[in-house]
Amino acid sequence: MCSGCGQSGPGYDRLPAIHVLDRFHIMGHFGKAIDEVRAQEARELRARGREPVLTKTRWLLLKRPENLTEKQEVRLADLLRYNLRSVRSYLLKEDFQFFWGYRSPYWAGCFLDRWCMRTMRSKIGPMKRVARTLWGHRPLILNWFRAKGQLSSGVVEGFNAKAKLTTRKAYGFRTYHGLEVALNQPLGALPEPKFTHRFS
Repeated sequence: MCSGCGQSGPGYDRLPAIHVLDRFHIMGHFGKAIDEVRAQEARELRARGREPVLTKTRWLLLKRPENLTEKQEVRLADLLRYNLRSVRSYLLKEDFQFFWGYRSPYWAGCFLDRWCMRTMRSKIGPMKRVARTLWGHRPLILNWFRAKGQLSSGVVEGFNAKAKLTTRKAYGFRTYHGLEVALNQPLGALPEPKFTHRFS
């Protein structure tokens, strides 16, 4: 059985089970760190009476460049002119994206080590915590490449979010069957069981 997707059958039984820290959760650590740096630096700028350049910039720093609107792209380009910890954290995060382009675990590990050393010299506390976390889980992160980058828990996280939302909307369920029916409804496009007759 494949530990990542839970499938079994020809081919899967011969694959060794590996533990993987996937891209979804790793980039989540970056988001939290950048948010912490930005919030702290914005407070410091306000306390000093400086220009509030970090106001309403949260999503500029958290979103991928290709997902920004045209207006956000202009705002981000203006923000990147400043020598701020928030900007340096953003640049470190974007630089780390090159990590996912590697195919070889060896070269990916070399990149990871260089990135972590550079980040530890940045003197940005939350980003240094991310570097320590990545270093501490280095073998599990590199397993992502050994699994050919095909495993992601993003789908599982999405399903969990739907399950929580459905449960909250219903204020609880009396039976498991009721929960199952309510979950199947918003998912849509699920395989239908074969019936003797078709229903319109």
